[in-house]
Amino acid sequence: MMYPTLAYEPETSLEIGFSPLYVYFANDDKTNRLSEISGFAFVTLNKQYGARFEHAIYSDQDEWFFLGEILAERFPLKYFGIQSEVNRVPEDAIALVDALQINIKERVLRKVANNFFIGFEADFRSLSRVEFKPEENFEDLELPFGADGKTNLGLGVGLVYDNRHNVLNVRDGKFLEFAYLKYNPFMNSSVDYHNFIVDGRYFKPIGKRNVFAAQIFSQTQFGGDIPFNQLSLMGGQSLMRGYFLGRFRDRNQLAAQIEYRMLPLKLGFTNRWGATVFTSAGSVFNNYSNWESDKLKWAAGAGIRFLLFQKKDIWARLDYAYTPDENGLYITIGEAF
Repeated sequence: MMYPTLAYEPETSLEIGFSPLYVYFANDDKTNRLSEISGFAFVTLNKQYGARFEHAIYSDQDEWFFLGEILAERFPLKYFGIQSEVNRVPEDAIALVDALQINIKERVLRKVANNFFIGFEADFRSLSRVEFKPEENFEDLELPFGADGKTNLGLGVGLVYDNRHNVLNVRDGKFLEFAYLKYNPFMNSSVDYHNFIVDGRYFKPIGKRNVFAAQIFSQTQFGGDIPFNQLSLMGGQSLMRGYFLGRFRDRNQLAAQIEYRMLPLKLGFTNRWGATVFTSAGSVFNNYSNWESDKLKWAAGAGIRFLLFQKKDIWARLDYAYTPDENGLYITIGEAF
């Protein structure tokens, strides 16, 4: 189906657009997992525009698993500096970065055992037409690596354990991914580094309605210089909600979150409303030897849910997150993780 959308994130302000959503079972067999292809084309009150498409596609009997996303946007973002290069991240941005960004990430995975997949991963990243606009007090700002725009390609392998049945709203299951990518393995480029990602998610039903959800995420990058936009970015609408995406950035990131979902609430007159509470903690840092616990950031919040598509168990969400540094409001479709 296709439907108009209103969304809100701290990074964008109000978003106005439309979303195509296609969900199905392979061979129309409900014993197969629910595959989903979703998109979002938007303009915002901050003069941003773009389109995002995501997919999680399972073939019949899960023989193949395709997981990826495509992003193209003109998206001015605040830049606060790199965590390990500043004594204290400023309360206000030190620069505004306007650029055309294109990202294409794809995993092509083959089932090797029940719920286990292994395969090829590719990550194409392009940042062009970059305009770095330092704020008034930072006019002598030394621009970070990649401020002139970079295009590169990462290739690697991934190992995934996945027994989820509905990616948009997991009520029972586990997801664990180990991924390694080498950026620019064949091209003569100034961008040449390695990237390890570990992403673990756990979902446990509590009674007939409620769900306990947890996630642990680790990103480790080493090698040559890494463009500022490809460093580990903390924040956004999924992990560490409440922090502006990229509020803290560096080579490495460790983060975790837990969430308790009440879907639906016992209201008596309807079963289309739900709620959730969540909390998270994490940090970014240059290397593991200088990780400091006092730089650990935390966030907490609550949200409401509305059941959009009853047969597919897909909910719209509104989350409000609080942090010691800033707060965030998020309105979108599908759970955060």
